[in-house]
Amino acid sequence: MSEQQRVALVTGAGRGIGKAIALELAAAGCDIVFTNRTPSTAAATQAEIEALGRKCLAVQADAASAEQAEDVVRRAGEAFGAIDVLVNNAAVTKDGLLLRMTPEDWRQVLATNLDGMFYITRAVIRGMVRKRYGRIVNITSVVGFTGNPGQVNYSASKAAVTGFTKSIAKELASRNITCNAVAPGFIDTDMTRGLSAEQKRAILAQVPLGRLGTAVEVAKAVRFLASDDAAYITGTTLHVNGGMY
Repeated sequence: MSEQQRVALVTGAGRGIGKAIALELAAAGCDIVFTNRTPSTAAATQAEIEALGRKCLAVQADAASAEQAEDVVRRAGEAFGAIDVLVNNAAVTKDGLLLRMTPEDWRQVLATNLDGMFYITRAVIRGMVRKRYGRIVNITSVVGFTGNPGQVNYSASKAAVTGFTKSIAKELASRNITCNAVAPGFIDTDMTRGLSAEQKRAILAQVPLGRLGTAVEVAKAVRFLASDDAAYITGTTLHVNGGMY
């Protein structure tokens, strides 16, 4: 990464894919601001980032809160200055068949996965527009393209990320700000480790490469899109799914 890219904000980076992204960007030379809702996992992530020789600010925040999004960006600015790279990773699932899905299950997923991305992006791009530089990477999902039974709310939220990405890519291009998405397939995380052997076999049957992906493989795709090597790429989605889609 270029010397201009010094500060990255990653939402939902206490564990899993978000943590891998934060560590990958730190290894690339970025100081890291990240959000998380669990203090214990946040402390571990912060320690690993600082062990790489980078500065780190961990902020406990609810991704679905407009006020907390503004506070995160304010605190990041006070600590490090304007944000160069934003990775919208924070997301939740609340699975269930549509007939049994409650309005609360629907709203909770949309509020975190979509509203939260809107709030934090709106707050971050003010600084990016002023300095005429920025990299935004939104984490969507393969199920936003394929659909998935029992995940109507999650699939809808992740499909919406694509339209959001394409639209702001066009809005911000004249300010030298790119916006792209990364769509992971089935990745080896705490969530997939809880699946039964039968569920895992059913998933792997859909993946030509015959294995789950790793969080690091997703993080390296994010690192590329956040770098100057991807300066002429905007409004696109990079699929990391072993050929599943």
